[in-house]
Amino acid sequence: MRAIAIDANEDSGMRSLLDGMHQLRARVFPGWLGWQVRIEQGHERDEYDALGPTYILALTDHGDVAGCARLLPTIDPNMLSQTFPQLLASGRLRAKPTRIESSRFCVDSQREGRGGRCLHEAILTMFAGVIEWSMSNGYDEIVTATDVLFERILQRAGWPMTRLGGVELIGETMSVAGILPADRTSFEQVYPPGYCSDLRRLKRAAA
Repeated sequence: MRAIAIDANEDSGMRSLLDGMHQLRARVFPGWLGWQVRIEQGHERDEYDALGPTYILALTDHGDVAGCARLLPTIDPNMLSQTFPQLLASGRLRAKPTRIESSRFCVDSQREGRGGRCLHEAILTMFAGVIEWSMSNGYDEIVTATDVLFERILQRAGWPMTRLGGVELIGETMSVAGILPADRTSFEQVYPPGYCSDLRRLKRAAA
């Protein structure tokens, strides 16, 4: 399994992978988090996908999308500030040039081998890919909104999250916002055996 980065602003021949990502999001988010999301023709998209994000994808050996995350700088409009401010103690997120938001993180739990090695590898590949890309592009902090169960997964992986506020019920899920370090120590803690990536060559133009 390998991690890749796709810039949404580039016409790089990656349309089939982006379609796979939006289809994966449509399968995962309504059932996993119980959040209200818009699904059209089997694809999940929202207004933040129109802001030129970078997507990190985990691909299987067959080239299928096994996981995804969306990255947006906090100096730009982002989901945590505008959609989930109730998760922040102050109701506001401090924007920093070295702080990026990760949203729409998910992995394909329906793939053969779920609950075992394949699912575990996909999660760790995504963690490592997000950290590696962030470091390569000048970011040292990652903020995100997630649920308390996934917060425990981060803890068990050795990449603990520092909360930015209290726990709130959103949809059917006890949700929380937090901040994660993007550094070499965290990367070396989470990357799985055999990890490979194609991330360093694709950097944000503003980085």
